[in-house]
Amino acid sequence: MKKTTFVALLLLSAQCFADTLNASLQNIETEWATIYYNTPKSKQSPAYHQLLNKLMTLSEQYPNDADLMFWQAVVKATNADHQDALTALDAIKEARSLLVKAIQINPETMNGSAYVTLGTLYYMAPKWPISFGDDKTAQEMLEAALQINPNGIDSNYFYGDFLLSHDKTDEAIKFFEKAATSPARDNQLYADNQLRTEANLALKNAKARKVNSSKGLFLSLFN
Repeated sequence: MKKTTFVALLLLSAQCFADTLNASLQNIETEWATIYYNTPKSKQSPAYHQLLNKLMTLSEQYPNDADLMFWQAVVKATNADHQDALTALDAIKEARSLLVKAIQINPETMNGSAYVTLGTLYYMAPKWPISFGDDKTAQEMLEAALQINPNGIDSNYFYGDFLLSHDKTDEAIKFFEKAATSPARDNQLYADNQLRTEANLALKNAKARKVNSSKGLFLSLFN
């Protein structure tokens, strides 16, 4: 066999593996979003377990794929809502480890979404000594995501949510507005479109909060 033919076969094989993995990841994304947004709460945990089993099988075939690690982390983190406190704490720690490893392999994993998810875990997790929650680290992770994907729906929405949780309503509104008008990614259409809906709702609520705050300040001047 000629060397050029052998190289061509290797490249074709690599492309086939990549196409197969990409198709699997897109199915994972759709299945996760369907569970998260459309499945009754009582049935979500079993569905997450099934999805996690699929991910574990895939990770045996692709042990160093950062995108797979990202999705394992997402499923573990979202399923934590359905677990008892101790099990949930272990789950989010495992999710954090997977995200850190994914970022080490590829800092731009899922176009910045690994940083988004990691930052969200840091600001939603209980703080020390219970867990690893840390607002400063959360902000660093979320800002890293924005540097990678400044127009992303998730990077803007979750940074806006972080700002709103710290009573920075005006700043949060700017990021919610961007999230609400950003284009969905081709490989995450379903999840991004659902998140855009949440961004529009968050934007509406943040604006109402700003109006109510202004009214409260105005009335306090006369009391």
